[in-house]
Amino acid sequence: MKRQELDFIVEWTSKYDIHLTETQCQQLWKYGETLLVWNRKINLISRKDEEGLLVKHVLHSLLIGFFHKFSKGERVLDIGTGGGLPGIPLAIAFPETKFLLTDSIGKKITACQDMISKLGLKNAIAEKRRAEELKGGRFDTIVSRQVTALPTLCKWANHLLRPGGTLICLKGGDINEEVEQALIYGAENLCFPEHIDTKPIDFLGERFEGKYILVLT
Repeated sequence: MKRQELDFIVEWTSKYDIHLTETQCQQLWKYGETLLVWNRKINLISRKDEEGLLVKHVLHSLLIGFFHKFSKGERVLDIGTGGGLPGIPLAIAFPETKFLLTDSIGKKITACQDMISKLGLKNAIAEKRRAEELKGGRFDTIVSRQVTALPTLCKWANHLLRPGGTLICLKGGDINEEVEQALIYGAENLCFPEHIDTKPIDFLGERFEGKYILVLT
C-alpha cells in the first residue's frame, strides 16, 4: 500500500464533506493491512487488486457516502460483505451509524470479526447470515457491492427495509437490463423500488470507468 492512496482518499472524501480524522485515516490504513493478511489465508479480494487496494476497494466503498448522508443511529445492513466491503470502511468513516455485516460464508465472517476487533470498531458487528433469514423491517439502509442481481436485492430489500428505506449498490458493467428489471419488479408488485438513480463514478479516474453507484428508493 502507498501513502499516496490514503492522501487521495482524504482529498476526495473532504470534497463531499466527509472529513476523516487522523485516527480514522490510521484505521483505514490498518484495515488495508489486515485485509491483506487475511487475503493470504482466504480469498477475500482478487490478488491482482492487492496493489492499490485502498483506492480500488476502500475508496470505492466510501463513495457511497458521497451520495448518501449517514446519520446518527441509522441502521445499515451490508449484504454479502465478503472481506468487510463496503461495511468496514463506512463504519470507520461514520462512527455514529450502526452497521451489520452479513455473509453466508463463515470464514469470511470470521475474518470480518477479527478485523472489526483489531480496528476497535464499536458500531459494527459481523454475522454469518443469509439475507432471506434476517428479521424484516429493521434497517434504514442496505448497502451491497456486486453481490447478486438487482431484482434479487430488491426482493430482499422489500422484506428488510423500513418504510422509506434506501438500497445502495456498487455495480459495474452493463447495468441497463438489471435496472429495467428491478423497476419492472417494483411496478408489477406495487413495492420497492419506485425510483433508481444511476450515478457513474468515472470522475475519479479510469480505474472507475464503467462503474456505478445505484441509489434505489
